[in-house]
Amino acid sequence: MISIPFIDLKAQYKALQPQVQERINRVLEHGQYIMGPEVKELEDKLQAYTGAKHCITVASGTEALLISLMALGIQPGDEIITTPFTFVATAEVIVLLGAKPVFVDIEPDTCNIDVSKIEEKITSKTKAIMPVSLYGQVADMDEINVIAVKHNLPVIEDAAQSFGAEYKGKKSCNLSTIGCTSFFPSKPLGCYGDGGAIFTNDEGIARACREIRVHGQSQRYVHTRVGVGGRMDTIQCAVVLAKLERFDWEVKKRQHIGQRYSELLAAVDIDLVALRPNRTSVYAQYTILVSDRESLQKRLSEAGVPTAVHYPVPLNEQPAYKHLCCPDCTPIAKQIAKQVMSLPMSPDLSEQHQKKIVGNFLKHVCS
Repeated sequence: MISIPFIDLKAQYKALQPQVQERINRVLEHGQYIMGPEVKELEDKLQAYTGAKHCITVASGTEALLISLMALGIQPGDEIITTPFTFVATAEVIVLLGAKPVFVDIEPDTCNIDVSKIEEKITSKTKAIMPVSLYGQVADMDEINVIAVKHNLPVIEDAAQSFGAEYKGKKSCNLSTIGCTSFFPSKPLGCYGDGGAIFTNDEGIARACREIRVHGQSQRYVHTRVGVGGRMDTIQCAVVLAKLERFDWEVKKRQHIGQRYSELLAAVDIDLVALRPNRTSVYAQYTILVSDRESLQKRLSEAGVPTAVHYPVPLNEQPAYKHLCCPDCTPIAKQIAKQVMSLPMSPDLSEQHQKKIVGNFLKHVCS
C-alpha cells in the first residue's frame, strides 16, 4: 500500500534542488549567517510581490505577530479582538504582552471571524483587531477596516496561512495596517525551519519593527526600545528566495487541486469551507466538515490516506486561555472544531493520488 504524504515537501525540494543548493552555498561562502545580503533581497522581493511599502523579515510567524503588537505599543490590560478558531500563536502573543484576547465567533461557512459580531466586543480598552485569514482565504478585510477606522483601531492581518492569496485584486498582507505571515515549512511559501515577515505601509511602524527585531536597537548598542532577538536567518531567507522562483506556479496548482477536490466531493452531501467570490485561496489546508471524524480518520489512515484537524479545540476552551473568556461565548467555533478535517494538500499532489484520497473518502462516508 502506497502512503500519500499529507504535505509533499520532498517532491518540492527535488523540483527546486539546484536552486536551493546554489542559494544555500552562496550563504556558506560569504558566511554572513545573520542579516546577510539575502535578507534585504528577500524583503525587497516580498515587498514587490505584495505591493506593501515595507517588509521586515523575522524569526517566525509568531515573532511577526509579537513584534507587530510591540510596535503598536500594546500594554498590559489592553484588549485585542481576534478569533478563537486558529493556531494558538494568535492569542499567545497577546497574552505574552499582558493584554487580553477578546474572542469573536466565526462564520460557519468560511471559518473566518464573523465581522458582524466584532463591533459589539469593542470597549474603551480595545487597541487592535487581529483577524486570521484561515485555510488560505482572506477574511472580510474591507468590512473589518471600516469598523477599525470608525473606532480608530489598527488592524493586524494574521496571514500565516494566506500568503499569495488575493482579496478584491490585492494581495494578502497588504490589506490593513499590518500584515504578518509565516514561512514555517508547511505553509504555502515555507523555508526549512522557522521564519516570517511583517508588512506595512506605515513608516513609523516599519521602523519600530526593524528596531524591535534586533533587541530594540536604532543603531549598534543604542537600544531605543525594548526588543527581542527576532531576526530571520540568512540561510532561511535563501531558501525562500529559491522557492519564490516557482511560487506563482505553486499557487495556481494549489487552486487547481482545491477546485478539483470540490468537484470530486460534489458527489456526497458534505459541507466544504466556502470560498467567497471576491477572493482567492492558496489552500494552506483543504478542509471539509464531517461527522464521526475520529472513526473516519482511522479508516482513512488504514487505507494510506493521512488527515489532520485544524483545529480541534477553540482557543477560549484551551486550558491556558479559558479563564479569559466564557467557553460558550463562541458556539459556532465550538461546533466547527468537532467537524473540521483537512485532506492532503500540496502543489505536487498528483491527480492519481487525489482520486485515491477522494475515492477512499467517498467509500467510507457512503458505507
